[in-house]
Amino acid sequence: MEYRCVQCGFKVNKLFVQYSPGNIRLMKCDNCKQVADEYIECEFMIILIDLILHKRKDYRHLLYNVLQQQTMDFKLIEVLFGNVMLFSTYFFTAKAFLDKSDGVSRYIGLLLAILISSYLKIFLIPMVVWEFPASAIFIIDLFVLSSNTVALKVLTESSTDRCIGMCAVAHAVKLLTSQVSRLRIFHPAIIFDYETLSSF
Repeated sequence: MEYRCVQCGFKVNKLFVQYSPGNIRLMKCDNCKQVADEYIECEFMIILIDLILHKRKDYRHLLYNVLQQQTMDFKLIEVLFGNVMLFSTYFFTAKAFLDKSDGVSRYIGLLLAILISSYLKIFLIPMVVWEFPASAIFIIDLFVLSSNTVALKVLTESSTDRCIGMCAVAHAVKLLTSQVSRLRIFHPAIIFDYETLSSF
C-alpha cells in the first residue's frame, strides 16, 4: 500500500512501525525529513478541526493515508450509496405524486426541500464529541423523518398519509441499503455485492 507524507506529499512506504500493541514509532519522510503523518496519533476532533480550517496536511492524511484502507473505503461507499438511494427513492416516489407538466424545476425544489428539512442531522455532530446513547440517533432520525414529511406536504400538497408513506419508504430503503452493505463488509461469503445491487 502506498502512503504520502502529509508535509510535502512525497510517497512513503510506511507511516509507522509497531513494536507491540499501543507502542508505535512514527516514520520520517525521506524527502523533507519530518514525521510523515503525525495525524495517526491525533484524536478525531483535531482532524475535524483541521478539516474545517482547510489544512492541506489534514486532507493529505485523509485522502491518501486513511481512505486507502479498505474498511474506510467501504464505509464511505456505504454512506454515499445509502444517501443516493434515499434521494433516488424520494425522486421516484415524488414522480408518482407530482404533475407530469411540472418539469425539472419541481424535482429540484423537491430535493432542496429534503435537504433543508434534514437540518436536524446537524445534531449528530455533537455525538462525535460527547457520548450519547444509541437512542439519540433514533430520536434524531424520527425528527428528520417528520420534518421531511412536513416539507413534502408543503411542496406536493399531497395528503399527510402519502407524505409519511413516501418518507417512510425512502428512509427504509436507506436503512436496508446500509444493512446490506454492512453484511457485505463483515460477511464476504454473502453472494450478492454492489455490482449485483446496482444492476436492479
